Amino acid sequence: MKLSNCTLLISGIDGFIGFRSAELAIAQGMKVRGLKSSNYNTEKLQNLGVEVIVGSITDPAIAQKVCQGVDIVLHAAELAEEVGSIKKFREINVDGTINLAKAAENAGVKSFVHLSSVMVYGFNYPNYVTEAAPLHTQNNPYCQTKIEAEAALLKLHTSPDFGIIIIRAGDVYGPESLPWIIRPLQLMRQKLFAYINDGKGISNHVYIDNLIDAIFLAVEKEVHGEIFNITDGIETSWKDYFTYLAEIAGLPVDYPSFPKDELKLLVKLRYQGQKLFGKKADIVPESLDFISRPYAYSIAKAKAMLNYQPKIALPEGMRRTQEWLLANEINIVNSK
Repeated sequence: MKLSNCTLLISGIDGFIGFRSAELAIAQGMKVRGLKSSNYNTEKLQNLGVEVIVGSITDPAIAQKVCQGVDIVLHAAELAEEVGSIKKFREINVDGTINLAKAAENAGVKSFVHLSSVMVYGFNYPNYVTEAAPLHTQNNPYCQTKIEAEAALLKLHTSPDFGIIIIRAGDVYGPESLPWIIRPLQLMRQKLFAYINDGKGISNHVYIDNLIDAIFLAVEKEVHGEIFNITDGIETSWKDYFTYLAEIAGLPVDYPSFPKDELKLLVKLRYQGQKLFGKKADIVPESLDFISRPYAYSIAKAKAMLNYQPKIALPEGMRRTQEWLLANEINIVNSK
């Protein structure tokens, strides 16, 4: 499918991935419509040239409205937290996804790209795990509902006129990334950051533009019914990743290290204290499972079928992120 002059709907367009997808889509000549849950920051999107519709992916009427006249849907809206009510997660990540997909099919959309996550493999998986590997919920609502959404979507992949593509994204970083840029820097600044087991294990980072490049390649090649792991394809240790991050913000790079179980206990005690005093938790014990994964995910399938080659390496991605931090006067930069 030729992307220029296509109309692209992005759900969750006000999010980190959604907004950057809109910028790059418009640069490629696509018309962009965006679905967002509130009026906040709408003007910024409209100035970019996006047609903005406010509403929920769980609302059938809104889903039908936003899909009219659309060629491609990039479904990036999700509830992405480490812990919470399974009912709430399922409402957004499963029911909302299927609601939008059914509306897209009814409206004659050609390609529906679902942004899933490598977290469908759980926290303990074999090295270079492929898309054919078993999936594990690990008793985590995010992992579980991403698995459920994929399974439900694939059941809809029955018509030759409506194609579903599933992208299992790695740890997406870059300007405005909350989990992999902003939140860890805030913890470093507060002197609350620590490594797990000396920062061993693998950060499966993927720079935001690399991820979007893979998504556009998948749509162009119309690889309907396929699932792809997408990362930068580099085995970077957690310590090396967070050292890069600290350096671009002018923060110290030396942090204490604890065994995972010991650090989890300390975080649990802090979390309970914050909860007791009615404060919002800055980190929850479950977060440690996400930042201590041991191995890399295979991107061999994406390289072979999509000719995907990550163009922006970690040093360049961090340089661009540093520019954003400085330009936006984020107060964590150069704080000690």
